[in-house]
Amino acid sequence: MDLKLHGKRAFISGSTQGIGFAIAEALLREGASVVINGRDPQRVQSAVSALEAGAPGSDVSGIAADFEDPEQIAHLLQELGDVDILVNNVGVFEVADFEDISDAEWRRYFDVNLMSGVRLSRHVLGGMRERGWGRIVFVSSESGVNVPSDMIHYGATKAAMLALANGLAKLTRGTSVTVNSVLGGPTYSDGVAGAIERIAHAQSIDPDDLRHAIVASNRTSLLERFIDPAEIANLTLYLSSPLSSATNGAALRADGGTLTTVL
Repeated sequence: MDLKLHGKRAFISGSTQGIGFAIAEALLREGASVVINGRDPQRVQSAVSALEAGAPGSDVSGIAADFEDPEQIAHLLQELGDVDILVNNVGVFEVADFEDISDAEWRRYFDVNLMSGVRLSRHVLGGMRERGWGRIVFVSSESGVNVPSDMIHYGATKAAMLALANGLAKLTRGTSVTVNSVLGGPTYSDGVAGAIERIAHAQSIDPDDLRHAIVASNRTSLLERFIDPAEIANLTLYLSSPLSSATNGAALRADGGTLTTVL
């Protein structure tokens, strides 16, 4: 299927690995030009090189910026310019007891997970409306709907992200600009894999055994396995396409059936 993305310019925050990297790969395969992002300049360049190797002749570049640093954000926005597709993907997560999460950590989570999307969307939305076309996609999580008790700060930011995307969509009325969210489920991204390895090492158990135990403990998953980052990318790709023109202000699931509600 031709998703009609040839010639579109996309920016993906937090895309040197995991879901963001998979989205970049998918967009490049469809002929879009892609700008990726990460905190470390060397990792950004390595990711650019890997994407170029996977899609020879593609137009891919990178901008290093840490979304905790206002100066780096200002530099990114100045360098970025106009984009047709914005994917708000950058995020931090960890398992933590509610009583142990400091105010500073709450602020960090909202700065990275939510305010990154606020600042980037504010930068690109006006131009999209003026040009008459655009796509903004927020990579949210089922944790924003069913907030986990051991990741309340993470779930709160993902819930706020859903509200932000829905509100922004109302600013696109009567245009060909859309704003939507993807509700991802438990995904075996690089970050998750690293967290599992750290926990397994601390508990002196095999990482594969821990991974299988986590899957088994998710009693509502219909998929009964971790989601692959490419599976999140597939839905994001559709929402980035002109073919998704009738979908706006929506939160679409790629959660493996983890959420139990009908809507």
